Amino acid sequence: MKLALLADIHSNIEALDACLAHAQAQGVEGYVLLGDLVGYGADPGAVIDRVIGLGDAVQAAVLGNHDAAVVGRGDEPMNDEAHAAIIWTIPRLTPAQRSYLAQLPLVQVDGDATWVHASADQPEAFNYVASAAEARASLNAAGTRYVFSGHVHDPTLYYVGADGRLTPFLPTPDVAIPVGRHRSWLGIVGSCGQPRDGKTGAWYALFDRDRSRLSYHRVPYDSAAAAAKIRRAGLPDRFAQQIEGIC
Repeated sequence: MKLALLADIHSNIEALDACLAHAQAQGVEGYVLLGDLVGYGADPGAVIDRVIGLGDAVQAAVLGNHDAAVVGRGDEPMNDEAHAAIIWTIPRLTPAQRSYLAQLPLVQVDGDATWVHASADQPEAFNYVASAAEARASLNAAGTRYVFSGHVHDPTLYYVGADGRLTPFLPTPDVAIPVGRHRSWLGIVGSCGQPRDGKTGAWYALFDRDRSRLSYHRVPYDSAAAAAKIRRAGLPDRFAQQIEGIC
């Protein structure tokens, strides 16, 4: 099965729709949502409704720290701007949308793959995986051949080589990577809705489980429209600048 892996959509419906269209053009058969549907952006309800509308095509969906904050399931510290976006988001969700977030698990395991927003090591703490040591801790805690996560908004792929060492590398967009089952892999798929690398475009990944292939994709979308919505909503301007590639 070919799966689209999406993380950190962050209330950006333009980015989500662009990634869904791109994935469908690649023949995707299912979707995995790696947390943080909401936060930062101006379309939280639309994003949740779009995800719900995917129906049974959603193979897994897990809770992110911003999702948890909106439904009162998390106490992770946030900076003032991120917290302001949470406060803005809460009254703009319907009961059904809040219920959808509230029922999401922290971790889902499907055969040899673990889906989690942050680290699989104490997933309720939403610890970042930003080093080889942190990646190894997540892999060890999961105990599966593959771990896929978000939270870190830039894409990275870690693997355990024949010598047992864990090595990170930055994937090249649109290039399929063999991810054989003879190794262990941890993929951070990048942020769909709020990358922080000073560029526009939405990240997501395609995981072909049958062929053991993984590819990362940077999809153009109308980031100016998404940024304008953030400003009209009165949310912190930095969130608009980030998706415009200004900061």
